Amino acid sequence: MERALREAEAEFEQPGEGHYVVTLPGTRKLATACSLLLGDHTLSVNAFVVRGADENHENVYRWLLERNARLAGIAFAIDAHGDVYLVGRLPLASVTAAEVDRLLGTVLDAADGSFNTLLELGFATSIRREWAWRLKRGEPTFNLAAFERLRPEEPGEPDEAGEPSAPDPQSPGPDRPRSKD
Repeated sequence: MERALREAEAEFEQPGEGHYVVTLPGTRKLATACSLLLGDHTLSVNAFVVRGADENHENVYRWLLERNARLAGIAFAIDAHGDVYLVGRLPLASVTAAEVDRLLGTVLDAADGSFNTLLELGFATSIRREWAWRLKRGEPTFNLAAFERLRPEEPGEPDEAGEPSAPDPQSPGPDRPRSKD
C-alpha cells in the first residue's frame, strides 16, 4: 500500500497498522481526507465530503443517488448526522498500484466535483446570508465567486431585527464533519 501511495505521489499518514489517511488536494473543496483501511480481505475507503444539508434534503439526496449510478468502486453515503461521505470496499486481490491511483482519482473527482453543487443545494440560505453580510460590511467575497447567482441584489439583506445576519462562528462549516459527541 505504501509503495502504491508513493507511486501515486499521494500525501499520506499512517495512524495505525494497515490504516492510511491520504490528503487529496482539490480546487473547489480545498482538501479531502481519504481513509484507506486494509482488512483481512478488503480495502475500505472512507472520505468526508460535506456536512449534512441545512435545507432541501430531498433534492440533495436525489442528487447524491443519481451520482452514485456513475461512480465505480465508491458511492455517496450519509451518516447518522446526515453528513455526506464517499465509501467503498474492494477485495484485496484487486488492490494494485494502478487501482489505488484510480480509486484516489475517483474519490477526488467525486468529492471535489460535487462540493459546490452540494453547498448550493443544501446551504443556499446560509450562502445568501453570507453574501449579504459581507457586502454590507465591505468584506472580501472572492471565496463566494462560485455562488454568484446566490448573491443578493441589494447588499445587506436584513434579518428580522433589520440587520444583515452574521455567520454563526460556532457552527461547523459545511466542509467539516459535525462532532460525534
